[in-house]
Amino acid sequence: MLNPYRGMPKEIYVIFIARIINAIGAFVAPLMTIIMTQSIGLSEGKAGFYLSLSGGVSLMAALCGGKLVDRFGRKRVILLFSGSAVLVFFRIGFMEPSLTMIHLIILAGALNSTTKPAYDSLIADLTTPANRSGAYALSYMGWNIGFAIGPVLGGFLYRHHLPWVFIGEGLAIFMSLVLIAAFIKETLEKAHEEIQDEERYLERRVEGSIFKVIRLRPLLICFALIVFGYNFTYSQWSFMLPMQVMKNYPVIGSQYFGFLAAFNGLIVIIFTPIITRLAGHLPYLRRGVMGGILYAVGFGMIGVLNSLEWLFLWAFIFTLGEIIMAITVVPFTVDNTPASHRGRMISTMAIIEDSGYTLGPLGMGIALSYISMETGWLALGASTLIFTLLMKGLEHREKNIAGKTAKVMAK
Repeated sequence: MLNPYRGMPKEIYVIFIARIINAIGAFVAPLMTIIMTQSIGLSEGKAGFYLSLSGGVSLMAALCGGKLVDRFGRKRVILLFSGSAVLVFFRIGFMEPSLTMIHLIILAGALNSTTKPAYDSLIADLTTPANRSGAYALSYMGWNIGFAIGPVLGGFLYRHHLPWVFIGEGLAIFMSLVLIAAFIKETLEKAHEEIQDEERYLERRVEGSIFKVIRLRPLLICFALIVFGYNFTYSQWSFMLPMQVMKNYPVIGSQYFGFLAAFNGLIVIIFTPIITRLAGHLPYLRRGVMGGILYAVGFGMIGVLNSLEWLFLWAFIFTLGEIIMAITVVPFTVDNTPASHRGRMISTMAIIEDSGYTLGPLGMGIALSYISMETGWLALGASTLIFTLLMKGLEHREKNIAGKTAKVMAK
């Protein structure tokens, strides 16, 4: 079961441990909706607006991070921007709940998002297609090991010691940075090495802008647009789902949502090795189809049955989809991207894909002014099925599109 994770470079295991520490202290994001609606008193629509604003700012930060990563290095970007986020979280911990608090939370999130292309590029630099899915799965599982603890602790702190929600997250980021600083060397020079493997011709360095790379790889853009639709639905994990739980259980809903988030992390811990072993050999787009089906069922059925026991079942189903997409999206991007443009391509794809996370709360916040939450869940299930069919169509045409790309590059 652990075979996909064996024989990795030691830096991959350091990242794994750093991700655990980060996630144990990831208190703010899961509680963002509850903080805005319960502590600050914003309406559902206003909360959706700020969540979408946060997502949009973070996307722009990640895009800038991609450029910085390819120019100045992976480790430097992580230390500078995550270190700055630590200082912001400490400052928030000494504030009263207010709109200013929301603005600083958005700033801290953007600083952390700047480092996402750096972490993904680090893993890509240190791996090959043979062990890349396993490396990203290990990083993802590390996050969820910590996340099995973090939201439960965060829910307790929210009820009794709100300032420590922010101070605790800052401390966790700081401890992870100590590991990165001590045990990981800069890997930017690896992106300049020549790749001789014929099967990795799409990873060979190219000259020119990111727009040239995108033009030669239409498969990536089509894939990103479909993942956008998936992420629009998945964004409701942090927007509609906590509101659904608070609606059903007004007094202790924040703790119940913490239990759901911890359950999500537990499922990831248990099933990521299993799914990586069973599905890791499948083509990327086949995995994408499977993930879409699980998202459609898991989120759509909340509109039919949403008592607490059913929510745990639906969370189990959409978490399996989350695992499949976690071992698919970034490895697919990296395998089809020149090493010279990894940071920029990862961040560019994130702009498209993660716009679903950004627009999801905003779109459903507006929709909930006209429809019930139950109708909203059913609509999300139907739309996800449509995107799943598009993924199936892309899988059918993958060889044809890839063949045309190879011909253009050979000229």
